[in-house]
Amino acid sequence: MRELPVKESEDAWTPAELDEVRGELALEVDRLTRQLDDATSSFSALVASGEGAGDDQVDHGAATAGREHEMTIVNNARELLEQTQRALVRLSSGAYGVCETCSGPIGKARLQAFPRVTLCVSCKARGERR
Repeated sequence: MRELPVKESEDAWTPAELDEVRGELALEVDRLTRQLDDATSSFSALVASGEGAGDDQVDHGAATAGREHEMTIVNNARELLEQTQRALVRLSSGAYGVCETCSGPIGKARLQAFPRVTLCVSCKARGERR
C-alpha cells in the first residue's frame, strides 16, 4: 500500500496509527449499525401504532412529531454509517487523507480528530461560505 498523504508539517502515518483509525472506524460502524437498527425499529413501531380512533389534534400532532423525530434519527444514523464505511474504503484503497475537492492532503491531525472527513480545512471553509 502506498503512503497516505500528510501535510508538510506532519509526520507520516505509522502502521499503529492507521490500525488505531481503522479500529475506531470499525467500532463506529458497529455502533451506528446498532443505532440504525434500534431507530428503525422504533420508527416502525410508531408507524405501526398509527392514529388511534378518537385522536384529537394535539394527539395527532404529538404522534407526527414523534415520527419525524425518529425519522431524523434514522436518517442521521444512516448518513453517518455511510460516511464511516466510505472512510474505511478510502483507508483500504489508499485514498484516505486526500481532499475530494482539491486533491491535496486533508491533514493527519484533522483525520485523527474527525476520521470521516473528506475535505481539507480550506475546501470545507470555502464550501460553507457558499
